[in-house]
Amino acid sequence: MSEWHKTGCVMCAQNCGLEVRVENNRMVRVRPDGDNPRSQGYACRKGLNVMYHQHHAQRLTHPLKRVGERFEKISWDQAINEIAARLRAIVDAHGPKAVAYMGGGGQGCHFEAAFGVRLIRALGSHYHYNALAQELTGSYWVWGRVLGRQNLLIGTDHHNTDMLVAVGWNGMMSHQMPQARKFLTRFAKDPDKTLVVIDPRRSETAAIANIHLSIRPGTDALLTRAMIAILLQQGWHDRDYIARHVSGFDEIAGWFADFDARRAIDVCQLDYEQVRDLCQLMATRKWSMHYDLGVLMNRHSTATTYLQAILLAVCGRICVAGGNVIPGALMPIASHSDERDPRTWRTVTTNFPAIAGVFPPNVMPEEILSDHPERLRAVICGQSNPLRSYADTRLYEKAFQRLDLLVTAELAMTETARLSHYVLPARSGYESWDGTFFPWTYPGIYFQMRPPIIKPEGEPLEVSQIFTRLADQLGIIPPIPAAVHEAAGKDRMSFAAELMKFMQSEPGAPATMPFVLAKTLGEQLDSANLAALWGILMTAPRQFRENAVRQGFSPGPAQGEEIFKAIVDHPEGIWVGRLDPDENMKKIRNPDGRINVLIPELADWVHNIDADTEQKALAADEKFPLVLMAGLHMDTNANTLMRDPAWNKGRRACTLAMHPQDADKLSLRDGQQVRVATEAGTVEIELKVTDTTPPGMVVMPHGFGLEYNENVYGANVNHLTKATHRDKLAGTPIHRYVRCRVAAAG
Repeated sequence: MSEWHKTGCVMCAQNCGLEVRVENNRMVRVRPDGDNPRSQGYACRKGLNVMYHQHHAQRLTHPLKRVGERFEKISWDQAINEIAARLRAIVDAHGPKAVAYMGGGGQGCHFEAAFGVRLIRALGSHYHYNALAQELTGSYWVWGRVLGRQNLLIGTDHHNTDMLVAVGWNGMMSHQMPQARKFLTRFAKDPDKTLVVIDPRRSETAAIANIHLSIRPGTDALLTRAMIAILLQQGWHDRDYIARHVSGFDEIAGWFADFDARRAIDVCQLDYEQVRDLCQLMATRKWSMHYDLGVLMNRHSTATTYLQAILLAVCGRICVAGGNVIPGALMPIASHSDERDPRTWRTVTTNFPAIAGVFPPNVMPEEILSDHPERLRAVICGQSNPLRSYADTRLYEKAFQRLDLLVTAELAMTETARLSHYVLPARSGYESWDGTFFPWTYPGIYFQMRPPIIKPEGEPLEVSQIFTRLADQLGIIPPIPAAVHEAAGKDRMSFAAELMKFMQSEPGAPATMPFVLAKTLGEQLDSANLAALWGILMTAPRQFRENAVRQGFSPGPAQGEEIFKAIVDHPEGIWVGRLDPDENMKKIRNPDGRINVLIPELADWVHNIDADTEQKALAADEKFPLVLMAGLHMDTNANTLMRDPAWNKGRRACTLAMHPQDADKLSLRDGQQVRVATEAGTVEIELKVTDTTPPGMVVMPHGFGLEYNENVYGANVNHLTKATHRDKLAGTPIHRYVRCRVAAAG
C-alpha cells in the first residue's frame, strides 16, 4: 500500500515542508509540499533525500550496553535502572556539577530539550551543552545587553527591506530564511533592491549580489568599526532615531571620532571609496543585515557582533520596518542568563558562564579531563554527535573515554555512540510527533508539528520518553493521583481541570510538568512530545495569546486547545500568531525601553581593533601560511544527519577548495590528494582548484569523516580544529580562521 504524508525536513533549521510517499513502512519518494504556508513548495536536495536519514544500516533498534569492547542488547528496564543508579551514585559521590546534558534536538526535534534540561535540573545540575553555544551565544550575549534579554534573538524583516547586507552569510547554500534561493535571486534582480555581500569568497550568494566586498579573512570587526567611523565622521548617522530610541550613544561616539577608517579599510584589502559609498547607502536606504558563521565563528566574534549592533543603531535600523527586528515565537529557542548574577553557573575549570542558558561545547573536554574535584564525570547525549560536530575530535575522544558514564540516545550508531556505556535507540523525526521553535519568520509566527509517518522498527522511543523513564526511576516525578490518569483518557478540558488541581496541591509538580504530562496525556497519545505541546499552548504567556488573536484565534481560556487542534489537524504547518510590526520597539526589555549601545566590558576589546594591531595579528605565519575556513554549507553536507554516503553518490562531496594561484605555487593539481596540517592535527583530502576561494585561503566542509559500514566517508574537519581556539567571551570556535599548510599527500 502506498500513501503520501505531509511532513517537514529535519536537515536544516528551515524545516521546509515535504510530502513523503510511504510503501511497506519505507520512504520511497519525497517531494516539496506546496501546501506548506512557509516554504510553499520550496525544498533543497537535502530535504528531498531524507530517506537516507531515515533508512540506513546504522539505525538503532534496541537498548545496548557496553561490555568490554562490544555491545550487548539489553531490555529497557535494565538500561533505565542501571543508568539511573549510576547517575545517582555519581551525584551522591561528586555533587551535581559532575553531570551534564548535551543536546536539544538539533535541526528537527526540539521537544527533547525541555525533558533533558528538567532531568539534569532535578539532579541539581545546570550544565546544558548545546549547539547554540557552538555558533550563536556571542550574538545572544551582545543582543542581551543591547535589548535587555538574551533570548530576544534579532532577525531581519526581509520582505520590507530594500537593501540586504549579507555578512559572512551564503544564503544560497545555508538558507536561514524561508525560500532563500528564490528570495535572494528575485531580490538581486529587482532594480529597486540591492543585495550586498561581504565575504572573502565568491560564494553562490556573492555571485548574484549587486555589490560584493571580498574582505580579507578575519577583518570583519575592523571593517565594521571603520564603517561606523565613516558614518559618524560624515554626520550620516540618524540623529533623530538615536535621540528617541538609543541610550549610551554619547559614551561610545568618541570611540570612532579619530579612528583612521581609510587605513583600516586598506588592511581589510578593500577599496575605501566603495566602502564609503556603501556607508552612504546605509544612511539613506531602508536596509537590514543578515550575518552568519563567517562572523560568528571568526576572529573577534563577539566584538564584531557588538560593532554590527552599533552600526545598525546609528543608522536607525533596529526594530523598524525593513530593518533588524525582534521576531515572535511559540516558544523562545533559548532562555536568559546573566553572568553578572551570582546564581548563574560557570564551568568549574574554564570559568565560562551560561549564555542563553547553555554552555559552550568547546570547553567540555577540558571540564572532563580536569583534576578539579567537581569535574564533569557523566554526560547524557540526546540526538547529538559531538565526536563529529564539535572542535578537536581527538581531545573529545580522550575526554569521553575518561567519563564514568556516557549515555547516548540516538537514531544511529554514531561515532559518539560507539564510545558510550549505554546506547538508547531514539525514534526519528518521522517516527514521532516533533517540531522546532526556530524564529525565522516575521511578522507571522509559524509552527509545524510533524506527525509520525513511519512505524518504528524494534523498540525505539522518543528521547522525551526516555528522559521521562529516567526521571521516574530517579524518583524525580511526584506521585500522580489516579484522577489525573483517568482524566487523561477523557476529554482534554477535563484533564486540564484535574491537572490544575494536582499542580496546586503538590509543590514539586510544576517543576516536573513535562514528565507529568508525558506520564498522563502522553501515554494516551503515545507521545511525550505531543503532550508537551498541549502543555505549552495551555500555559502560553499573554504576549503569545495576543499574537494568536491577531492571527484569528479566539481569545480566552479555550484558545490553547483551539490552537492545539489546529496544529494537529494541519500537518503541513500553520501560522499560529502575528506580531504588530508597529510595536516591535515595545519588545525591548531594558528598563528604559531603549536600545543600549554601551557595553563597558567590550570597550577595551573594541579599542584594540585598529589597523596597526590587526595588520600585525594577521601577518603571515611561515609554518602555517594559509588560512583554513573550517566548515562550509553545501548541497552535499548536512552536519552528521546523513549517515549513508549513497545520498552523494557520483558527487565530489568532500574536497578542499584552493585558488589556482596557490595551487600553482605549491605544484598541486585539481583532484589530487593533499595533506592539510594545522596546530591540531592533519587530514588527507581531495583538492578542488577554484577561483571562488581567494588566494591565501582554503575551504573545507564540515559533516564528513563519518564511519559507515567499516569505511570512513570523507575527511573530518574537526581533526584540524582546536577546542582552545575560541572566542574569549562566549567560547564559540574560531572555525573561519584556522592557520594551516597544504602539501601533496604522502
